[in-house]
Amino acid sequence: MSEHSFKSAARQQQSILSPLEKKLLAWLARRMPPWINSDHLTLLGFLGMVMAGLCYAAARWIPLALAGAVVCLGINWFGDSLDGTLARFRNRQRPRYGFYVDHIVDSFGAIFLIGGLGLSGYMTGTVAMALLIAYFLLAIELYLATYCVGVFRLSLSIWGPTELRIVLAVGTFVLYVKPRVTILGQQYLLCDVSAVVAIIGLTVIVITSAIRNTIRLYREERLP
Repeated sequence: MSEHSFKSAARQQQSILSPLEKKLLAWLARRMPPWINSDHLTLLGFLGMVMAGLCYAAARWIPLALAGAVVCLGINWFGDSLDGTLARFRNRQRPRYGFYVDHIVDSFGAIFLIGGLGLSGYMTGTVAMALLIAYFLLAIELYLATYCVGVFRLSLSIWGPTELRIVLAVGTFVLYVKPRVTILGQQYLLCDVSAVVAIIGLTVIVITSAIRNTIRLYREERLP
């Protein structure tokens, strides 16, 4: 495929913090030193996710490592959110390279992050595995839709990656104080309860989106 035959998918971003985040990222991009480029930021975002996972795993023995995980989530946001903005600001876009590298890095980062939670003692391994499967199902659906429908959804309703990072960060602080919750007289790990809710939500989103996109593509390519 030649570079001229490639057409970037339309980006759809409707998360609640998106307007404010775009202004902040543009402000940061204008002030980035010239020697820092998008690849540096992508690598920084990946390292932030890896370190967050390692901090969660270390929290099994050192609970204060949870604070380190929150800091690393902030580092991940900085690198992962700013890399594309910086490329567009400097007119140094590489659509295929950028899309591929950004999202394959995100996939490996998710393994480290959720794997770290599964090793932390705050979430059972089985639940962590189910959450990882749900995440990858959603990622597969989003990337297939990007190719087939031509729309890349950066958010789901009002929720985007930034909002989810904030929820995870707040939940991490709560986790330090109250790692277990009582439901109907039974105690459960807070992370397990939260993860089950997330798994159900992600599964519903994947099924709904898959049905909607299948119907759309069927209608657009209806056989005579």
